[in-house]
Amino acid sequence: MAKFLFVVPPFIGHINPTLGIGAELLLRGHSVTWVGIKEINNAFIPIGGSFIVPHEELKGKENIIDEILEKQDNGPTIHGVEIFKFAMEETYIPFCNFLVPGILRIIDEFKPDVIYAQASSRESVLFATQMQEYIKKPMVFHMMDDWPSTISEKGPFKNIWKNIIDKEFRILLSKATVLLSISDYMAQEYKARYGKDFTTFHNPIDVNFWKSHQRKNYTLNSEPALLYAGRIGVGIQDSLEAIAKAIDNANKKLSTPVTFVLQTEFKPDWVDNYKCAKHKPLVAYKELPKVFAEADFLILPYDFSDESIKFIKYSMPTKAPEYMMSGTPIVVYAPAVTAIVKDAEKNKWAKIVTENSTDKLSVAFEELFTNETEREQIAEKAIAIAETKFNSINVRNHFREVISSMVN
Repeated sequence: MAKFLFVVPPFIGHINPTLGIGAELLLRGHSVTWVGIKEINNAFIPIGGSFIVPHEELKGKENIIDEILEKQDNGPTIHGVEIFKFAMEETYIPFCNFLVPGILRIIDEFKPDVIYAQASSRESVLFATQMQEYIKKPMVFHMMDDWPSTISEKGPFKNIWKNIIDKEFRILLSKATVLLSISDYMAQEYKARYGKDFTTFHNPIDVNFWKSHQRKNYTLNSEPALLYAGRIGVGIQDSLEAIAKAIDNANKKLSTPVTFVLQTEFKPDWVDNYKCAKHKPLVAYKELPKVFAEADFLILPYDFSDESIKFIKYSMPTKAPEYMMSGTPIVVYAPAVTAIVKDAEKNKWAKIVTENSTDKLSVAFEELFTNETEREQIAEKAIAIAETKFNSINVRNHFREVISSMVN
């Protein structure tokens, strides 16, 4: 039996990819523990696993952590490069500093056999490198966003810092036994950039779980709704407001108006400015198949600023496979150069808008709102892709093979 310790940030989008993998490891008889800075719903943790928060070392920091999370989820009132500065300097770096003492204690007690690491800042790169040197065990490094492209953009010494961080990141990559990417597009880019082979692992889904409430009928509800479910913040917040504006415009031409539902932890400040917009709180994960299937449309947005594109260009949102398996037609509103658009174009599982234009978005909404055949075709294609490419059975078996080769 091997021991696996997942140190995760307090964002379910980052935790999700580890849950299916952890569940499979538990079924294989291994010991799996998650460590984080904030408690999560125990229902998320696979049976036999455990989630630890080092409360002793975090004592006195709880209010600071809550304030950071609230600001992150609600979307900071800043734009452009300041968003990324906030994400790094006011979120991830403090969290790393808060966690280190507790993690070292837990590691000494747990004695893991494999390190699974992610990084999104210079500090987390150094932390992962030092952790591997401290434990002296094989490391899996999983890249989620192309933050190295945005981490040193301003200041008189930006080129110096860019070279320093690039060197440190390459050292981290050289210490990893296995390198993982979040998308095929990222794997291709990183092979060219760093000369390393990355294997793509995206968030897997339990196909049967999502089939429990899969949408089958593509006639619109009496009060049709377009749903966005997830976080609000870096790389997303501007496009969400543009969607509300576009739906308000489209509704002027439609016989039955469409509601834009934002199912997020906090209500954005701008929601009340748009007739179509309506906020709903987050629901338990077990309720998501029903919620997604009951919506008439689902939307996956990304922002169009240069800073946002650099950050999310090679990323794939963890909710994409869940959206696809729900059977509800999807709209992707994102720059053409992003991994999400390239995948949707290649596999034809969404209605796609790649221009930062509320007029173009309004037209796309009108077309999809009035064309049942297109809605059904998009949904059927999405289901077929999700069942094969993101099926948790296939993904877990592949990941098990990768991990087993490291342990053995």
